[in-house]
Amino acid sequence: MYITLAILVIASAFFMMGKIRSDLVALSSLLLLVLFGILSPEEALSGFSNSVVVMMIGLFVVGGAIFQTGLAKMISNKLLKLAGKSELKLFVLVILATSFIGAFVSNTGTVALMLPIVVSMAMSANINSSWLLMPLAFSSSLGGMMTLIGTPPNLIINGELIKNGFPSLTFFSFTPVGLVALAVGLLYLIPVSKRFLNKTDPHQENKKDGKSLSDLMDEYQLSKDIHLVMIGKNAPFVGKTLLESHISEKYEVNVTEILRKPSLNSSIFQNPNRELAQASTILNEGDILFVQGDIRKIEAMAWEKSLRLIEDKFTSQEELMNSQKHGIAEVLITSTSRLVNLPIKKSKFREQFSLNILGMQRNETYILKNLKDQRIHSGDILLVQGSWKDIARLNDQHRHLIVLGQPLKEASKVTLTHKAPIAAIIMLLMVVSMMFDFIPIQPVTAVLVASLLMVFSGALPNVEAAYKTINWESVVLIAAMLPMALALEKTGASAWVSQMLVGKLGGYSPYILLASIYFTTSLLTMFISNTATAILIAPIAMSAAIGMGINPLPLLIAVSVGASMCFASPFSTPPNALVMSAGRYTFMDYVKVGLPLQILMGIVMILVLPILFPF
Repeated sequence: MYITLAILVIASAFFMMGKIRSDLVALSSLLLLVLFGILSPEEALSGFSNSVVVMMIGLFVVGGAIFQTGLAKMISNKLLKLAGKSELKLFVLVILATSFIGAFVSNTGTVALMLPIVVSMAMSANINSSWLLMPLAFSSSLGGMMTLIGTPPNLIINGELIKNGFPSLTFFSFTPVGLVALAVGLLYLIPVSKRFLNKTDPHQENKKDGKSLSDLMDEYQLSKDIHLVMIGKNAPFVGKTLLESHISEKYEVNVTEILRKPSLNSSIFQNPNRELAQASTILNEGDILFVQGDIRKIEAMAWEKSLRLIEDKFTSQEELMNSQKHGIAEVLITSTSRLVNLPIKKSKFREQFSLNILGMQRNETYILKNLKDQRIHSGDILLVQGSWKDIARLNDQHRHLIVLGQPLKEASKVTLTHKAPIAAIIMLLMVVSMMFDFIPIQPVTAVLVASLLMVFSGALPNVEAAYKTINWESVVLIAAMLPMALALEKTGASAWVSQMLVGKLGGYSPYILLASIYFTTSLLTMFISNTATAILIAPIAMSAAIGMGINPLPLLIAVSVGASMCFASPFSTPPNALVMSAGRYTFMDYVKVGLPLQILMGIVMILVLPILFPF
């Protein structure tokens, strides 16, 4: 028992520190349980065949199809447009629309979908997006409590009930709880977010169409960082590609654009021969390079390589980045992006998306110098430059990269494919089959059938696209942590903890036991994932209920709600972290707004859950 508890404590510590990926921590813990003989290899691998894990994989695919056909974005846009000019109506509709979508797909995917829409709506309504983005993240968690498939903890406690011989929950068993949570959240957030989150942003004041080109240049101070140099006749890299010139590596500068056949007697900035710099671009005599970097390093490069630095008097700063073909935009990095933890020079952003990275915003810090060596973190905002078409194409990466604001009207339009109605029908049939007991289809079967139909129908173009919708880190985390609960049960650790709870608290009142389980879960979720918390606490809650002779359902629902309603930290859930940079929030903003809501939600649930699900 003590070895199992030690492994659990060490794993929890690594989860809290966040230095190592959570799935690697979970797999390492699983391996230790096997090496110490606590679990057999078959028991250790049982999580990968668990119906909860299989169902989650299917739900990722179904949700991905709803996103990729444009159906979810169309629904959210329609709802948000109902707000008109009313700020309060806009706020309420953001909460309701996000909660509705979050009831059927992952909260991370929901926020990734809604974030650029909400930012654009806020800018169009001339209100500050920081007032909306934290409530947006919170409401995705609130919506997850509406249905059985809304959040992984719901599926986990349902599996615990089935494992112990209790009836399975229905698709809408959680809906009363979700409605209460949504009402509490809405009534709390309307006054509190206006008071604490309506930040002043000098870059967005009086902007109705988002940040303009000039706004972005001023905010990132690009005009001080970009200079023009002309390639002379004796330059050593004439005839070579930009990659072969090694300019970026040797001088730590970034070539963003190249102007062919320029004439200094006319506007060099509106020249049709102006093109985006690519690794394969061949450099010719007389080309003008747009170079970003320290002026001293640019001057050293110009002196060594027979380049001529064009004086600032030739440069119109208003036109410096203004091209009919090219533009700049901000892109938010989500926690699921492959770019996380990669240095910019190894990100291959230019090769994959044909876009240059000009700068980075991390919280309230702007990074422009030595950019190529900077590691990309989840929540960072990259300032990218490229063709409007390529910028718009980033919307296809909505689960990993989010284009902020309205850099291009075409990019903000909903791309509703002709497969959207098919995707809607498939999802509706899946929900209906899970709603009614007289339909002889198990929930996991319904989800798997729906996910396959999404591929066969063309809602997802191919199997590879389906695999890309799956967050494999979450899947492996759950599959590797489920056997931990088995180890705790085999070694008697779960029984020991539950006996402690029943012996110390059960004698007072079931309400005291319910409160202790709820707030223990809520506290633990602030440091490790809600999924891992639910896996660990659910069997303890079940054992405590059986030991006390009461209905386990209110205790297990408390585990699910406590694991999902974590608002006091930006790192407790991916949606909270996702909006941090975009909303310019500090850690204390989450404490001021989220901690009271987390405590209030716990008090309300302790009073309400025994009414909805009597002991």
